[in-house]
This record gives sequence, C-alpha cells and structure tokens, in this order.
Amino acid sequence: MTPLSQMPLETARSIRVVLTDIDDTVTSEGMLTASAYGALEELHRAGFLVIPVTGRPAGWCDHIARMWPVDAVVGENGAFYFRYDRERKTMQQRFWASPEELKRNRAKLDAIEAEVLASVPGSALASDQAYRMADLAIDFCEDVPALPESEVDRIVSIFERAGAQAKVSSIHVNGWFGDYNKLSMARTLLSDVFGMDWDEAKNAVVYAGDSPNDEPMFAAFPLSVGVANIEAFAHRLTSKPAYITKGHSGDGFAELARLLLDARRG
Repeated sequence: MTPLSQMPLETARSIRVVLTDIDDTVTSEGMLTASAYGALEELHRAGFLVIPVTGRPAGWCDHIARMWPVDAVVGENGAFYFRYDRERKTMQQRFWASPEELKRNRAKLDAIEAEVLASVPGSALASDQAYRMADLAIDFCEDVPALPESEVDRIVSIFERAGAQAKVSSIHVNGWFGDYNKLSMARTLLSDVFGMDWDEAKNAVVYAGDSPNDEPMFAAFPLSVGVANIEAFAHRLTSKPAYITKGHSGDGFAELARLLLDARRG
C-alpha cells in the first residue's frame, strides 16, 4: 500500500467519483466528526459524485440519501441503492432481490441468528438490525466487548454453512442470501443513474475503505484507498488498497478529500 501522498497529481485529477465506506472510514470511533462531514460537503460542492457504500441498514440509508451531501447511497453491503431527487422530492430505490425473495431470505436469516447467539457467547444482534431489510448483522465489538478473532471466524462459518454470504466489517459480521456485494450494486448504480460504464469507472472512481468487507472494491478499483486503520485487517486481505492514508478513520478520509480538492484546483 503506497502512501496516499505519493499519488501522482494527474491521477488525482482524473478522479470524478468518490465511493466510500462509512464506519471507521468516514466516522471515527463511532462518531461523524465535523471535519469528515465537511470533507463530504466540500467534495459534493466541488462537483464530485459522492456515494457512500456501506453495510449500514436501509433505515439509515434513507436518512443518508435525504440529508447528507451525497448523490446516492449503497446499503446493506449491496442489497440496494437509494437516490434522493431533491428537486422532485422523490426517492429512487433499487433492490437486488424481489419482495418475495427478501421474505424467504429473512426466515433463513432468523434461523442463523438463533444459532449464532446460542453458539458464540458475547455476540449480539446489531443495534441497527430492526432497520435492515436484506441482511443479518451480528455485533462483535460495536456495543459489546470485543470478541477475539477466532470467535468472529466462528460467526462467519455459521453463515457460510447455511449457504449465506458473510463479510466482516470493523464492527459487525454481515450475512445475507444473494449473489451480490458492495461492488455489484455500486456498478449497477453507476450504470443505471450516472451512465458510467465499467471501463470509464475504473479510471474515474476512487474507493475509500477500512475493513475486509471492502475487499471486492479494493480488488476492482485501481484507485482504492485504505484509511490508516486498515492495517489492523491487512492480514485478512488478499486484495489490499493501492494507497493508504496517514490519518485514521475520518481524519484519513478528510486527507483524501484534501488531496482531491487540491488537485482539482490545480
């Protein structure tokens, strides 16, 4: 991972779209700081497309799409995208699964929930689970004492034995049924809403993240950035980000925003 400060100026100038994880990438210790939120707003005002790509739930994503300075949001690790049209005051939504599939999948996830909570002492249902539509989030360190990595791996194995996908974020293990992830829905959004084909996106998009559930994005986008706290998960990553910030979490995201804004200003 090359220090972000060494990104060539012409490379930084080519970036028009900022995709970013939220937890521990834009936020710091669970807080959205003024500097990180300001970085989002400055990027948006400067004409960048700004799109959070997060594991957080549909309920949160409705709020983010409406009230944050962003152009759209991908949520629940790729289960959907939301885009709010402020002029028409309408919310555009696209889900990967049909309502019938979501209902069937929820029944299977309920069974996994029961097994995880019975089998992995100290794990808990994520506090935002009530606002989720497509996935199951198991808390291993957000609102519970941090579990050892071996227990996180046990949670992942329970999901996978049931045929579900499972991804580890900095705070949760997220599991779902369906052949999608952050990357597949981000690609769908860029094509559907912004008319950006894949060849164009690879040269115009930067992705910022901090944990293993960002790995599909790190692998896909040549211009990927890990905030400094990605180092804690580096041993779990086959595909690492191309660049790494000096700052942790929201400070690292603000560092990326400053670089992009300075490059655009010349």
